[in-house]
Amino acid sequence: MTQDSIDVKVKFIRGFADKTRLQILDCIKKHEKTVSQIVVETNGNQSNVSQHLACLKGCGIITSRQEGKFMYYRLRDNQIHELLDMFDHVLSHVHEEVTSCKRNDQCFG
Repeated sequence: MTQDSIDVKVKFIRGFADKTRLQILDCIKKHEKTVSQIVVETNGNQSNVSQHLACLKGCGIITSRQEGKFMYYRLRDNQIHELLDMFDHVLSHVHEEVTSCKRNDQCFG
């Protein structure tokens, strides 16, 4: 694996590595939603949610479509949906270790 491919992989994974972005992904996992719907469901604010949507879209994790004055956001494809399900599945096996990890912030601060 080349350094460039590792760097791209790191950028992609960072797209998932934020609480707000994970809330957004969970919010749109089953159905596309508008920014306003996402703001309400995540209890966020429009500016912050919009910035995170731009990040997710820039990383190729979500797509959008415009209908009239509304922009709808959804997961890019079924593979992203499956990846989110896989995160949940793996986490169910390591939940206790992750919860009790004292070094996490030191490793990724």
